[in-house]
Amino acid sequence: MTDYPKYTHAKPYAIENRTWVDNPVTVAPAWCSVDLRDGNQSLPNPLTPAAKLEYFQMLCEMGFKHIEIAFPSASQDDFDFCRKLIDENLIPDDVFIMGLVQCREHLIARTFEAFEGLPRGIVHAYVATSDLHMKQVFNLTREQTIEAAVKSVKQIRELADAHGGDIRFEFSPEEFTDTDLDFALEICEAVFEAWGKATVDKPLIFNLPATVERRPPTHYADMIELFCRRFSQRDKIVVSLHAHNDQGMAVAASELALQAGADRVEGTLFGHGERTGNVDIVTLAGNLLSRGVKTGLDLSHLDTIAATVRRLTGMDIYYRAPYAGEYVFTAFSGSHQDAIRKGMSIRDTAGERFGMGWKVPYLHIDPADVGREYKDLIRINSQSGKGGVAWVLEQEYGLELPKAMHPQVGRAVQGKSDELHRELRNDEVHDVFQAEFVNPAGPYTLVGYWPRPDNTNPTEIHGEVRLEANGKSTVLEADGNGPIDAFVQAMRMVDDHPFELLDYHEQAVGQGADAQAIAYVPLKFADGQTLWGVGVDTNIDQAAVKAIVAALNRKA
Repeated sequence: MTDYPKYTHAKPYAIENRTWVDNPVTVAPAWCSVDLRDGNQSLPNPLTPAAKLEYFQMLCEMGFKHIEIAFPSASQDDFDFCRKLIDENLIPDDVFIMGLVQCREHLIARTFEAFEGLPRGIVHAYVATSDLHMKQVFNLTREQTIEAAVKSVKQIRELADAHGGDIRFEFSPEEFTDTDLDFALEICEAVFEAWGKATVDKPLIFNLPATVERRPPTHYADMIELFCRRFSQRDKIVVSLHAHNDQGMAVAASELALQAGADRVEGTLFGHGERTGNVDIVTLAGNLLSRGVKTGLDLSHLDTIAATVRRLTGMDIYYRAPYAGEYVFTAFSGSHQDAIRKGMSIRDTAGERFGMGWKVPYLHIDPADVGREYKDLIRINSQSGKGGVAWVLEQEYGLELPKAMHPQVGRAVQGKSDELHRELRNDEVHDVFQAEFVNPAGPYTLVGYWPRPDNTNPTEIHGEVRLEANGKSTVLEADGNGPIDAFVQAMRMVDDHPFELLDYHEQAVGQGADAQAIAYVPLKFADGQTLWGVGVDTNIDQAAVKAIVAALNRKA
């Protein structure tokens, strides 16, 4: 009894020596897309014939071998689409198209009219088997339901024999998870006998749907295991799943049911379908991929697939939907960004360190496996940290910032995001870097610097600096033990802030005539503050002195 008697717990089935808990999925199921039927019928604006064809061809390219294309007896559009695929020879040789039909004589006949000339196909018949449907919707007894199903199966068998092509059969006891399991087995055994054509090579498909999700995933798995154990000729049937997502657990239910012995999964890309939708095949297949299972589906261009589905259906995909959502491989948080950046930098050592090819913090699969670019992993807003900013500048612009410089750059970018109250685009991050560290406003503009070796001592450099200082042209001359030291000595003559050059880091960007040198320079001032400047030039010494000027301008 529950505290809220309007609802109650679904009664579980007693199962001894349950095995599915310890059976990981190691082989991918057969996949059946129902996008063009179950998904299409739930769209506010169903697919046009042209859109349906484009969608069908995309599914074939992804690797689906079973595609439920229509309810041919339900509408002229569905009938015509089926005919188009057959008449224009648009079905690949290894693909079975499937048509759904109720167990009603005239609808079955119409379905076979649509299938005329089809070389390979599946007729998918269904009848409601839950007491809820039999009693409240159709006013039928269990015996009458079995009789109707058997009669329809015999009709389908006769028409399949006369057809001449490879016509397979699928049967669904609709609302399987709301059906008494003993009765579900009874009607499926009767259907199997009536079909009379099932073999190991050409098995009968029993689709056991969670038509409306009323049970937890563990119940579905128990029912599937019991069905597989108790069906008389298990080797001559395919046990197929068709989970809906009313309670948000269709993926979990399907995974557990696969562990329980199911062979096949029906669903839609991104879970489109009636009410809350069907099981999301992209998520389910992605999960199996993340566990090392070869799925048989090509998800390597998932962004393109998602864009096509959006365009054709008019239905959006949640931006945090697993694998396909815009943000699913994106970190905004500073701590997450730092961990991802560090993990990505040593990802090639995952095999040695963890015994597997991929192990990166916060990323359970390699985004590249679903066609995502690494540069999109980190995006910048006011919550982002220094590591994330450094990642964006490295991935997008090839800038290898010294680690000690990260905090200053991070604060500058975070400040800009705070000011704008929004995420920054990558080009805006780069603009902040340029404005704050490469070309900061200040009193100094470097006109030119000419370092010349001493005539007698080549290690001594005479430096001449031409400078605009506070709007006045200035020429400075100083000596040093190298070009950079000579420049520092010259700038100490004009700058009011005593400083020392701590170090400098250099980097080459590009190759050949287009190569540029980048210098990252920290200056420590008498008040203890250290400021970084950046210079860019074709000559590394000139880049370094530009960086010094930038740092001095930041202090001014």
